[in-house]
Amino acid sequence: MDPRVKPGGDESEYAVRMNDSTQGQSWWKRLSSGLKRTSSQLGTAISDLLTKRKLDATTLEDLEHELIRADLGPDFALRIASVIGSGRFEKGISAEEVRNVLAGEIEKVMAPVAKPLDISTSPFIVLVAGVNGSGKTTTIGKLAAKFRAEGKKVMLVAGDTFRAAAIDQLKIWAERTGASIIAREPGADPASLAFDAITAARTQGVDVVLVDTAGRLQNRTELMNELEKIVRVMRKVEPAAPHAVLLVLDATVGQNALSQVEIFGKTAGVTGLVMTKLDGTARGGILVAIADKFKLPVHFIGVGEGVDDLAPFTARDFARAVVGLE
Repeated sequence: MDPRVKPGGDESEYAVRMNDSTQGQSWWKRLSSGLKRTSSQLGTAISDLLTKRKLDATTLEDLEHELIRADLGPDFALRIASVIGSGRFEKGISAEEVRNVLAGEIEKVMAPVAKPLDISTSPFIVLVAGVNGSGKTTTIGKLAAKFRAEGKKVMLVAGDTFRAAAIDQLKIWAERTGASIIAREPGADPASLAFDAITAARTQGVDVVLVDTAGRLQNRTELMNELEKIVRVMRKVEPAAPHAVLLVLDATVGQNALSQVEIFGKTAGVTGLVMTKLDGTARGGILVAIADKFKLPVHFIGVGEGVDDLAPFTARDFARAVVGLE
C-alpha cells in the first residue's frame, strides 16, 4: 500500500496528486520498466535469431517458438511468423523491423479490448474475483483511490470473510481513501454481507460499490459455487447486479491465467479484466493470448505496489512496452 496516501489527508490535494500533468509520462516509464523482463527476453531472442541467420522457414519456426515462450499464445505466434515471412520480408528483415511488426500486431489484438470501466449507473456495483494471491484486495484499494480522486462516493465491501488480514487491509484502504466500508467478523457469510452492503449503498447515495471476495482456485467446485451464490443473492436487492465482474489476474502465472478466465467467466460472468504484477514476470505476453482468445475488456493493468501503479489499459503503450520500443 502506498504510504503517500495518508489517513485524514486533504481529498482535493490527493486528487491533484492523482491527476498531475506528469502522470502520463511517469506511467509510461513505469510501464516500460515493469515490462522490461518481457521485452528483454523477446528482444534478445529476436536479435539472436536474426543477426546470426537468414530469414528462412527454420528461423521463422524458431521465432514462433520464442513468441510462444513469452506466452503470447500459439495462434498469435503463428500469425506473426506468417506476416514476417511473407510479402516484403521475403528478402530479409532486421530485428528492429520485427519488433515494429510485432508491436503493430499486438496493438491490433489489444485495441478492441482496451476499454475503460464505464460507471453507468448509481450505485455501480463491482464484484472483484480471482485466485489466491492475485492481488484482489490491493487492486480494490487502488480502484477506490482512483474513484475517490474523481470525486465519487465509494463503498468497500470486505467479502473475503475467510481472511482476517484481508478485512483489516480493506479497512486501511477505506481510511486512506475516504471510502466507507461494510465488514463483518471473520467467517461471516459473504453473500449476506453483499446483500446488506448493496441495501445500504442504495440509501446512502454511494456511486461505486467495490466488493472483495475470497481467493479461490478455479478447480475448487464448492468455492466457485459460493461465488455463484454471492451473485445470486446480490440480484435479490438489485436485479442488474453486479454491473461489472472484474477478474484480477496475476501475470506471473502465465498460461494458468487462461484457465482462470474461462472458469471464472462461466461461474461469475466476468465482464472485464485487471492484470497485476506485470513487473514481476517475463511472461507479460499472456495478456495478448487472453485478449486474442476471449476478447474480454481489459480495464486496468498494474506494474507495481504504489497507488499510481494501476492505470487504465492502453493498447499502443502496452504493445510498444512489451517489445521494448521507445
